[in-house]
Amino acid sequence: MMKELSVGGKSYPFRMTMGALLRFKRKTGKEFSELTSGDVVMVVTLLYCIVAAASNAEGVEFTMELEEFADKLSMEDFTEATNSLFTPAEAEKKSK
Repeated sequence: MMKELSVGGKSYPFRMTMGALLRFKRKTGKEFSELTSGDVVMVVTLLYCIVAAASNAEGVEFTMELEEFADKLSMEDFTEATNSLFTPAEAEKKSK
């Protein structure tokens, strides 16, 4: 998985945590296991939750709301982050 995600020209920590899963459940009412890569709104929400939780865990200021995050997230960074989440075996092979 990626270690950072660039949003609006700034890099934020990007790693899955239990806090990210908790935030995702609270925001969407859905479990991570219900998520499919084709559901763009849910994937953006998950990415937001991952960045918010990882930033909190690492003491990095992250004050964006979900819509601002989505507005500033480029399609290229979205694709890279999504690929790292939904194809971890492939992403890991490429990094070696």
